[in-house]
Amino acid sequence: MEKFFVPGRTELAGNHTDHQNGRVLAGAIDLGLRAKVSAVPGGVISVRAAGQEPFELRTNQLAVRPLEFGTPRAMTRGVLAAFADMGLQIGGFDATVTSTLPVGAGLSSSAAFAVLIARILSRLYNQDQVDPVVLAKAAHAAENKHFGKPSGLMSQLVCALGKTVYIDLKTMEIEPVPADFAAMGLTLCLTETGGSHAGLDTSYARIPADMVYVANLFDKGVLADVDPAAFRAKGWDPANRPVRRAMHFFDENERVPQMRDALKAGDGKTYMRLMNESGRSSEKLLNNIVTSVTGDTKLASGLDLSRKLLEGKGAWRVHGGGFAGCVQALMPSELFPAYKQAMEESFGEGSCREISLLGAAPRGGALR
Repeated sequence: MEKFFVPGRTELAGNHTDHQNGRVLAGAIDLGLRAKVSAVPGGVISVRAAGQEPFELRTNQLAVRPLEFGTPRAMTRGVLAAFADMGLQIGGFDATVTSTLPVGAGLSSSAAFAVLIARILSRLYNQDQVDPVVLAKAAHAAENKHFGKPSGLMSQLVCALGKTVYIDLKTMEIEPVPADFAAMGLTLCLTETGGSHAGLDTSYARIPADMVYVANLFDKGVLADVDPAAFRAKGWDPANRPVRRAMHFFDENERVPQMRDALKAGDGKTYMRLMNESGRSSEKLLNNIVTSVTGDTKLASGLDLSRKLLEGKGAWRVHGGGFAGCVQALMPSELFPAYKQAMEESFGEGSCREISLLGAAPRGGALR
């Protein structure tokens, strides 16, 4: 019996830059997926996961099945197909999976699951020698092709690497970053506002589509390949949604390395200023807070309440894809109890939780 752990991740900077091969800053967290796994002969995979229907599939049936989109079975089939396409070995196994990742919190449970399957295949059938970046690419291919979710590579990379990293997806520069908020006297937290992600596929898909539309105007496929000066030299109409979203991309893409450098310097004040700039850009330019598809305003309410509680003292921003889900906030640690109480009065007991990044120092302890 083999045991596995794959962490979830929290996006720190780079909101909707990854699908344009931009820059991101993200950290692996102490919540994630655990699995007990045994290799089995015969090319059959059996998976039991809490909250999901158990499923089986055969390792020789790897074609995309659209009716499976959005299911763990599809993700598993996709990772198997990616391994086979890369010339890696695959085989059967029996797995029981448990999770400490809250549902709908934007902590990349789907990416973590795909990386988990990839890590199982690496250890059982490839002498545990598959590079984490290759594991992430296999998980990414599965999520895009078999799971039916267009995404960048950020989440899979962070889950596979298991640390806080700066990533330039254009150059594939990957740099581990010390992210010790506790040493800065700060607390990082997420609040689940309770908004549903159901029916939001179109809203999410419009964001990369709008950005690609602008990139195509420059004869490029993604915005990372467009010269920011050439974009800014145009007389754009800011009322145009694709233009605003491209503006967000270029501003955010330049902000990410600045936030990385603030973390490396242990400069919490600068980091929080830049985090607020990131959040306001997502709200005003990216426009991923409220969608007309559902009209859900819970996320907007969470951001507004955070502003009232933290303005001039801390930072707050949308976490992840947007339109529903979580508010990420960072504040002097002495403010956290009052912030948590106020947020939970609005969004329910247990909705606000402190997030610990893997590799950071526990309060009063050494780096682990």
